[in-house]
Amino acid sequence: MRILVTGAAGFIGSHIVDVLQAAGHEVQGLDSLAPAVHSGRPSYLPAGFDLTIGDVRDPAVVSRAVEGADAVCHQAALVGLGVDLADLPAYADVNVTGTAVLLEAMGRSGIPRLVLASSMVVYGEGAYDCRRHGRVRPAPRSPDDLSAGQFEPRCPRCREQLTIATVGELAPLDPRNAYAASKVAQEHLASTWARMTGGSAVALRYHNVYGPRMPRDTPYSGVAAIFRSALEGGRAPEVYEDGGQRRDFVHVRDVARANMCALDAGELGTLEAFNVASGEPHTVGEMAEALAEAFGGPRPVVTGKFRLGDVRHIVASPAAAARGLGFRAQVSFGTGMAEFARAQLRDPVTALDPASPVWVSPWVSPAARTPAEPEPTPARGRAAAV
Repeated sequence: MRILVTGAAGFIGSHIVDVLQAAGHEVQGLDSLAPAVHSGRPSYLPAGFDLTIGDVRDPAVVSRAVEGADAVCHQAALVGLGVDLADLPAYADVNVTGTAVLLEAMGRSGIPRLVLASSMVVYGEGAYDCRRHGRVRPAPRSPDDLSAGQFEPRCPRCREQLTIATVGELAPLDPRNAYAASKVAQEHLASTWARMTGGSAVALRYHNVYGPRMPRDTPYSGVAAIFRSALEGGRAPEVYEDGGQRRDFVHVRDVARANMCALDAGELGTLEAFNVASGEPHTVGEMAEALAEAFGGPRPVVTGKFRLGDVRHIVASPAAAARGLGFRAQVSFGTGMAEFARAQLRDPVTALDPASPVWVSPWVSPAARTPAEPEPTPARGRAAAV
């Protein structure tokens, strides 16, 4: 099978490339090599890898990238929570418009399979049970409660403390930040594409992914990479809230395998969603302790700081992925953290290989052009940012 991986130079996308090639698939890539993440073509991409460099919002670039593909693994996205209203246009433009452009090109080219990188953030808070009222959905935590150190969500009806439950794929979607809203929109667009084309779409709702090649100290860094960077600098990891936030930390190699499993799954004409999780939840504080111990650095410091938009607990059920995809995580928490403590973060970037089949698109949104501006044409030597 010939598979296009968007975001192929990124943290997760590059591992998907590795897994697919090892399984004998022919793989091509699309990546903007955005300056916020890359300063050029990463050295960990295979020599001679067919990488289209350009913006996923650019129809001309995407049309070239999908040529000859039998399936697409769509990883390209602007990630992170977003911090204020000014972030909304960027998340909507890159993640939502970019996905729409890709799906239109897939439909025009007759590509029947899509694997979409979604996220646990589509759920908002995780699942909770109240002793008196059963399964409930707490409201977003207020700044006043967080400032007072009251981090646990309470029952919206009686205000009593809740019990954490596992989130299944049929849980209501409740996005609580700009990134989450864009991921929900991506799923809806993919569902529409599947109905209109009769194609198969599988949305993989990643939980907290960690592992080699995570970007260090950028807005794209996950909490595991932030802690690792602190340890490398001789600093204690700073744990927000009280460290009791529960998450499911899943290794990037397991996530890459889930993408490969998803290529053979899904029903025609519809979108199916699956949690991609280890099934072995831990608190953020436990993760910081495990990483500091494996690294041999200073112990974490619990700060009490918080970010609006963060959720308190989200623990997934991986059962549907086991049934529907044949996927089960293989890397345990202890093994993964011990490896990650010494794994290389974002590799130094090497110069572009002149022999590599690379396109560069200095793309500008049509809405941003003035009438005097000509349509841009593909050129070599400069990468456009997503």
